[in-house]
Amino acid sequence: MESYVIVGAGQAGGRAVEAMRASGFEGRIDLVGAERHLPYERPPLSKELLTEDVPFELMHDAAWYKEKNINVHLAALVTSIDRQSKRVTVGESQILAYDKLLLTTGGTVRKLSVDGAELAGVEYLRTIEESHAIGAMLDDGARIAVVGGGFIGLEIAASARKRGCRVTVLEAANQLMGRALPPEIGKASETLHRGNGVDIRLDTAIEGIEGSDKVEAVVTSKGDRIAVDGVVVGIGIAPDTAMAEAAGLEVADGIVVDKFCRTSDNAIYAAGDVTQHPNPLVGRKLRLESWQNAQNQAITAANNMCGSETPFVEIPWFWSDQFDMNLQMCGAPDSWDRIVTRGDISACDGLLFQMQGDTIVGAIGLNRPRDMRFIKRMMGAAKTATDEQLADESVGFRDLMR
Repeated sequence: MESYVIVGAGQAGGRAVEAMRASGFEGRIDLVGAERHLPYERPPLSKELLTEDVPFELMHDAAWYKEKNINVHLAALVTSIDRQSKRVTVGESQILAYDKLLLTTGGTVRKLSVDGAELAGVEYLRTIEESHAIGAMLDDGARIAVVGGGFIGLEIAASARKRGCRVTVLEAANQLMGRALPPEIGKASETLHRGNGVDIRLDTAIEGIEGSDKVEAVVTSKGDRIAVDGVVVGIGIAPDTAMAEAAGLEVADGIVVDKFCRTSDNAIYAAGDVTQHPNPLVGRKLRLESWQNAQNQAITAANNMCGSETPFVEIPWFWSDQFDMNLQMCGAPDSWDRIVTRGDISACDGLLFQMQGDTIVGAIGLNRPRDMRFIKRMMGAAKTATDEQLADESVGFRDLMR
């Protein structure tokens, strides 16, 4: 009977072992994770776990893994992969043999490289412990600087304001969420945050952090010194490819996989934030950092390891909750020739379509979750519509699907 090893016990690793057992695989499964927790989903870390008195939830408890006969190795690091003998080394000496290996190693937070970045009170967000550490800083009236105006930074800023903190967001670019979204959406988010008391500073990088034993102030690229009680850094993640590189797998801004989630070694698969994968619906290779990708690509990889030959093909989908705004986006366009809007984007109640010819290459919805469900289906089915239809509130997207 075959043995499968999964390296990385986050959301992707957890969904992969679920899928393996659901597919009928009865062989040995070893799930190895660097954290001391069983798999959990990360979206709540920047939102409800910071603002609400809710328990931290695992995807499954320990009894489930025991019932499914899945061997879980927590607080454990894989130190090497021997592709020739098909073995991984855990820690200094534990050896796990595999017939097939799945890498779901995710990413590591990008760190600040400024003076004072090592001071107490400078936090990053990737794990439950880091969420708890940030939550402990968010006292009513606390002065918090958030470095980075992307999804994570803005979600933390919103959570901190809900807790009564005085929040300053430092964003080096000239708009919020500029890496992923067009200026119209960045401006709507800026207006929302300013209206909720967040001090947004664009075109402003962090130059240094001051303090003796603990952070006391941040210094900006514009020469301002801002007194703070805590700093939260959200400047993205880097794919955790070190182990794959050491094993000689092909790596290019992530572990390179084919449409079946196979790496350059046919016995090794990869899924989640760490992969650079082809997407025919987008028309290029890309690496995605999203809940949907972590879940669904892992499920596809697991099923393919168990004998399926199903390509991973989905319209990318992301979401962010900031104050009372639910933002959803479909697609990952790198270019478009025009924008069509419906509703009132500036009031966080509308839709924005990024168009290339007759094709919707991207769509963003602000507080339009029902519409976005149909738009995602339209994009996946390559349905077309005129600009007038997309802009007209009286035209239903269900009708455009026909």
